[in-house]
Amino acid sequence: MTERNIGRDDVFKDHQEAVPDFTFNDRVAGVFDDMVSRSVPFYGEMQRMVAELAGRYAQPDTHVYDLGCSTGTTLLMMDKTVPDTARFFGVDESAEMINRCREKLDGFNLRRPVELSVADLTCNVPVDRASVVTMVLVLQFIRPMNRLEIVSRIQEGMVKGGVFLLVEKVLTEERSFNREFIDFYYGFKRKNKYSELEISQKREALENVLIPYRTSENAAMLRNAGFGEVEVFFRWYNFTGLIARKL
Repeated sequence: MTERNIGRDDVFKDHQEAVPDFTFNDRVAGVFDDMVSRSVPFYGEMQRMVAELAGRYAQPDTHVYDLGCSTGTTLLMMDKTVPDTARFFGVDESAEMINRCREKLDGFNLRRPVELSVADLTCNVPVDRASVVTMVLVLQFIRPMNRLEIVSRIQEGMVKGGVFLLVEKVLTEERSFNREFIDFYYGFKRKNKYSELEISQKREALENVLIPYRTSENAAMLRNAGFGEVEVFFRWYNFTGLIARKL
């Protein structure tokens, strides 16, 4: 997949006296692809694995949802692996992200149309007859008190044998390792040419917005929501991918 018109992430390049909470506004949407590729370790491989798993478990004549679809990378990747008869839906609460997603998808020759919509998942989880649902680095931005209900509604809207693919930034199981893993993560950002100012200001912007769970807490939530089988499919220090199947 060739990305087009990617802006360089400079959102936190300049010093800010008061760093506002992170939001997926128009400025972030314009540089999002560069931001995640430089901020999320193995992002490309993570997306490839999600698409590969989606291709294995997607069922003909069912629905495939990417909740928190951002600029549409996951949808583009899954379009190559999922049966043509499966319908695609992309949902995001940011209208700016949906606009960018439509612009990006229009630049590719997709095998099927994609229905995009703006929705707040805490109020509306539009999942129906789904064999695959993905949330890639999304649930971590939703208030913890709402997460189980959202995941339960996803499970209820899925067909038997369907899978939920959840990728999240996580805390370590043993607290003593958390600081070290975060240090390795910031080292990854430095290698991708983020300055100390950019790293510190983004950390401050995300402090009250991105609230991670432990991998075990996410797995327990998936089981409590009704999924019968849960397994880790990806792990890099403080990032984890989980697959949950409805039996």
